[in-house]
Amino acid sequence: MKVIEADNVYPWEGKVRIPEEGEFVKLNEDKTISVPDTPIVPYIEGDGIGAEITPAMILVVNKAVEVAYNGSKRILWVELLAGDKAEEKTGERLPQETLEVLKESIIAIKGPLGTPVGKGAKSINSILRRSFDYYSAVRPVYWMGQPTPIPEPERVDLVVFRENTDDVYAGVEFFPGTEEAKRVREFLLKEMGAKEEGFPEDVGITVKPMSEFKTKRHVRKALRYALENNKKTVAVIGKGNIMKATEGAFINWAFEVAEEPEFKGRVITDPEAEPEEGQVKMVKVITDQMLMQLVLRPEAYDVIIAQNLNGDYVSDLAAALIGGPGFVPSGNIGDGYALFESTHGTAWDIAGKWIANPLSLTLSGAMMLEYMGWKEAAEKIYSAVRRTLADRVGTPDIVAGFQKIGIDAKAVSTLEYAREIIKRM
Repeated sequence: MKVIEADNVYPWEGKVRIPEEGEFVKLNEDKTISVPDTPIVPYIEGDGIGAEITPAMILVVNKAVEVAYNGSKRILWVELLAGDKAEEKTGERLPQETLEVLKESIIAIKGPLGTPVGKGAKSINSILRRSFDYYSAVRPVYWMGQPTPIPEPERVDLVVFRENTDDVYAGVEFFPGTEEAKRVREFLLKEMGAKEEGFPEDVGITVKPMSEFKTKRHVRKALRYALENNKKTVAVIGKGNIMKATEGAFINWAFEVAEEPEFKGRVITDPEAEPEEGQVKMVKVITDQMLMQLVLRPEAYDVIIAQNLNGDYVSDLAAALIGGPGFVPSGNIGDGYALFESTHGTAWDIAGKWIANPLSLTLSGAMMLEYMGWKEAAEKIYSAVRRTLADRVGTPDIVAGFQKIGIDAKAVSTLEYAREIIKRM
């Protein structure tokens, strides 16, 4: 079913179709980007509900750009394949063609991609992050008027910076019963002094690498964001009291960054001091304490800097406070290169019903516009989404949330919801 009738959308047809008009975003020597007025932006539909929420996002972003710039700017959308659709069309879950275009395009956006559980296949999301060194996953969590499980949800207004290339998601694993696991176990017992009770013969082993270089560049990105956006409190989290060589080191390296010339005097680390104008305060918080504090005092933190696994936990809990991951955007950002995406999964249980909430990917589209410097268009989306929620219009999941707190709301389909947002621009 073709759902986008627009002359600026180029679906995959046997190969990637690059339009003659338009240009790719350029990566400058200083790792900033230059965005033409007619940029070519690749999109990946994604698995499950991706085929429904991606067209909705494109419709909303197209309208926002049109309204904001009156035709002087225009995105050319080019479809790339990955995941189930790629396997069906090409026999590969991540075609080389997709990687080549992503390298040239600098920025892109994608729907959710499924990851096999308990099998040998690696996560496409993880491969993409490592292939283009998208080393920070940036997830803003804020309330826009949707029903939530907590009182005063406006207290939640924070950004999680999740390191993307280190930690257990680096994918160095040895499955139980394999020759590799046996060899690693033997090495740990005989050469490294590990205790046998911790490594029985049926053990599976995952290596958790964490490096100073990768940690510090991630922390710098988060601190620059905090300072540029007048944030006041940055929390560095980790279970450093237990995993001293990795998460403990991560926290220590973060505080070393605060002493670098770029940040010294602007990032304060004295737990008793309060930041002044132009300053941000950085504190350390044990991960389990942060999970508790997010529920009790979400307003206490503006930016959270985390490792990969902890960042996943924390961003999901923060998302739950404002209604779930369906309301949270996400961007994987490196040195210039950026891939924006939905925060939630593939939701196969509702795929094909056209009832999926498109807001996560739509807000990621707005986040992408901000990254491109098209802030006027991004604001059109944010304002229109707030108005739509204020008018109590949403997909069935949003309506069910309103009904639970005794508020009547109008249920619409995925694409109808996109059109309702467009009406309010």
